[in-house]
Amino acid sequence: MSEEVKMTNDQKLAQRRRKRSIALAVILGVLAILFYAITIVKIGPAIFQRPL
Repeated sequence: MSEEVKMTNDQKLAQRRRKRSIALAVILGVLAILFYAITIVKIGPAIFQRPL
């Protein structure tokens, strides 16, 4: 009873492009968080004790 959905080459290409874009976005987000965390660790806990 399940129907197979056939995709055209354009649809397959668009799907691959979308997956690649999502993967790149995730990688960029992880790198941004990693750089932020490394910066905070290098500066140390003194960053939270500075006078305002």
